[in-house]
Amino acid sequence: MSDKSYDAPLGRIASGIYILTIGVGEKATGMLASWVMQAGFEPPMVSVAVKQGRYVAEWLEAGQPFVLNIVGEGQSQFLKHFGKGFEVGEAAFTGLKLDRCPRGVPILADSLGHLQCEPQSHVDSGDHRIFLARVVRGAMHGENSPMVHVRKSGSRY
Repeated sequence: MSDKSYDAPLGRIASGIYILTIGVGEKATGMLASWVMQAGFEPPMVSVAVKQGRYVAEWLEAGQPFVLNIVGEGQSQFLKHFGKGFEVGEAAFTGLKLDRCPRGVPILADSLGHLQCEPQSHVDSGDHRIFLARVVRGAMHGENSPMVHVRKSGSRY
């Protein structure tokens, strides 16, 4: 039996809530992401953790650009929409208002804001792969506060 004294405090590390969008045209998809963090000023960088085995991780590893859409307080419709995940080729944006970045990746027009990112490198971290990405553009769409997520347990989402 291992010591799990870290479980509750690990779960209390607060994180934001984001929708990572990637791909273009009919291949575009989105996923809920909460392990996102600013990782540099010059150039501006972010880190994003994606569970090993998700096809989105393969796309990021291949260097596909992506957008981090910032979910604001009260925007639980995004959690409901993206929380279940999408299979490859499944329509991910039905009923949502979209814009597109210059590279064609969907931007959720009703999100609090967004960051357009380009993967630079990655490292494996247990059951997740952490991607380091350069932020190339971004914009705020509203003035609300971002949604914050705090878990009861550090062993699960």
